[in-house]
Amino acid sequence: MAGRTTAEGLEDPAEGHTLEEDAPKDLSAQEHAQVEEHRNLRPLAVYEVIRREGVDELRRPVASLWWSGLAAGLSIGFSVVAEAALHAHLPDAPWRPIIESIGYSLGFLIVILGRYQLFTEITLTAVLPVLAEPTRAALAALARIWAVVFAANMVGTAIFAALLSTRLILPAEIDEAILVISRELATLTPIDALVRGIVAGWLIATVAWLLPSAEHSRVIIIVALTGLISLLQLSHVVSGSVEIFYLAARGEIGLGTVLGGFILPLLVGNVIGGSALFALLAYGQVKDEMKDEGAGKPPADTAAALKPKENVSRETMT
Repeated sequence: MAGRTTAEGLEDPAEGHTLEEDAPKDLSAQEHAQVEEHRNLRPLAVYEVIRREGVDELRRPVASLWWSGLAAGLSIGFSVVAEAALHAHLPDAPWRPIIESIGYSLGFLIVILGRYQLFTEITLTAVLPVLAEPTRAALAALARIWAVVFAANMVGTAIFAALLSTRLILPAEIDEAILVISRELATLTPIDALVRGIVAGWLIATVAWLLPSAEHSRVIIIVALTGLISLLQLSHVVSGSVEIFYLAARGEIGLGTVLGGFILPLLVGNVIGGSALFALLAYGQVKDEMKDEGAGKPPADTAAALKPKENVSRETMT
C-alpha cells in the first residue's frame, strides 16, 4: 500500500482517490495561477535551477570567466571600503559592528546582483552538475572554472588593494580604518583562518541556494548572510584578500605570509564549507527524488557543459 510522500498526484489508500482531487473546485483559473505562484519551490526545483546555472557557467569561454572574475575581484573591494567608512564615522559603541556588517555586504551585492564570477559562489553552482555526473571530464571542467575564476578574483583584489595603499583615493580617516580592520584579520593563525573560512563558505553557498526562491527578497538575503560574515568575524578568501594584499602593499607582511598564512587556509576553508559540506548535502537531499521522478540520469546538457560554448557550436553546425 502506497504511503503519502507529496501532496500532488498521490493516492489516498483510505479514500481511493488522489490527494490533489481534494483541492477546492470553485477556484477560478486566475486563483489557481495565484496559488501556483505563491507556492514555495521544492528542493528539487531549487536544485535544478542552480544546476542549470552551473551548466551555463561550465560552458563559458575562459576569456568570459576571466573578465567576469576580474570584475568581481575589483568590486568586492567595496566591501572593505564601506565597512571601513562606517568604522571611521560611527562612534565606538557596542552596536557599531552591526552597522559595519551592513557596509561589508556592499561588495557582495554588487558582485552577486551583477552576475560576476565570485569563486566562493561557484563552489556550489558549478559543483552540482559535476555531482550529478562525476566523470573525469566533469572534474576537469570544474577545475578549469575554479582555477580561472580564483586567479581572476585574486588579481582583481590585488589591484584594488594596491590602489588603496597609495592613500591618494580615500580620506585619511578611512585609510586608517582599513588598516585597523586589516590588522584584525592578520592576527588569525592559519588554523583559525581555515575554520572561520569553512563557516563563511557555508554562508555564501547558502546565499546561492536561497536566491532562486527569493525573487523579491534577494537584497535582504545577501545583506543578512554576507553581513553575518563580518559580524561573526569569519573569513572569506576573496574579500579577505583585499585586506591581506593591502597590508602587504603597506609593507606590514610578506608574500609568504600572504599566501601560506592566509590565502591558502581561507581558500581551503571556503571550499570545504561551500563544496564538501553544503553542495554535498544539497545534492544528497534531492538525489532520491531525482530517481523517483525518472531523473536519475544527469540531463544531457551536463555533458555538453564540459566543452566551451564555441566548441559546442561548431559541432552542432557540422
